Parts: sequence; structure tokens; C-alpha cells
Amino acid sequence: MRVLVVYCHPVPESFCASIRDSAVEVLTRRGWEVRLLDLYAENFNPVMSCEERRFYNERAPQDPALKPHFEHLMWAEAILFVYPTWWYGLPAMLKGWLDRVWATDVAFKLPAGKGRITSLMRHVTKVGVITTCGAPTWWSVVVGQPGRKTILRGMRALCATRCRTFFLAHYLMDASTQKSRAAFLAKVRARLERF
Repeated sequence: MRVLVVYCHPVPESFCASIRDSAVEVLTRRGWEVRLLDLYAENFNPVMSCEERRFYNERAPQDPALKPHFEHLMWAEAILFVYPTWWYGLPAMLKGWLDRVWATDVAFKLPAGKGRITSLMRHVTKVGVITTCGAPTWWSVVVGQPGRKTILRGMRALCATRCRTFFLAHYLMDASTQKSRAAFLAKVRARLERF
């Protein structure tokens, strides 16, 4: 299986980097083809331009820097997102990647008139999210877990009809300990063995 690991964290030595490395190691050991997309390392531009927005409903963005990202999406059979939850949602870099890359004529087609959006992502049969969050679980639930909903409801709706999903979060990250981080990495490895 081909998996695109979309990683988004600005600090190279972050705990998210340990999660990323563990994920890539497990998936590679299982024989999956893995492509790692590190948005900060490649200095991805998350800002949609005026022109890009003007033509958003008509055609795919024309920015040549986006072409490899479109190709990654078309290649992937599974997508794993690894990122920190900030202010209950996705980092701006990752949200900008979704805005610019999951675009018209790439992830979906818009109808000419009234009608339904047609998905172009039905080849993706698995989507996973692994994140860290400073808030406790109960508070994240109270605020509605917007990051989780964006990916596992919104983006997943464009994937295969029976697309399988999972969500793992290390809550109370700001008060984490070496023991809690090690336990979470063990949980990540175990979950990816079944992904």
C-alpha cells in the first residue's frame, strides 16, 4: 500500500518529529511504500493568492510549486497526518496545504450547475491523524475538536466510500513526561501495525 505521511511542525526536535519517525519506521517495516511530505522543511507556501482564489471554482491552481503535491495525492492510497493541535485545530501551514492542494480538478470536480461535487480521491482508502494537544481530552471535546472534524469528516468525505479512519492524540502535551510520551509512541506503533 502507498501511504503519504503529511507532517507539519516547525521545530525539528519536537515530539511530533518522534511520532513522524516512529510512523515511517513502522509503515516501512510493514512493506508499505512511504512518501514523507514535511511542509515546514520544504517551506510550503500556505497562502492562497488573489488570482488562485478567483479561479478556484473553475480549475486547479496554476502555481507550478503545487504540481508535486497534486502528484502525491494521486499516488496515495492512504494518508497519515502528523501535526500539533494549536488553538484546537490544524496549524496554519497544514490548513493552507488543504486549501491549496485539495483543490478543484485535483480532489474534486464542481458541477456545471446545480448538483453534487464529484470526488477525485476515491483511491484513498485509509486516513489517519496523529496529533499532540496541550488541552485535556474533556476540553478538546467541549470545543468540538475542529481539527479532527476537518480531516476525518470533511476531507474523508472525498475519499473512498468505505475509507477507514483513526485518530490518536497525546493530550496535556504541555505537561507531558518522558513516561507519557513513551507510552504514546507505543500506542502509535501498535495502532499503525493495524492501519
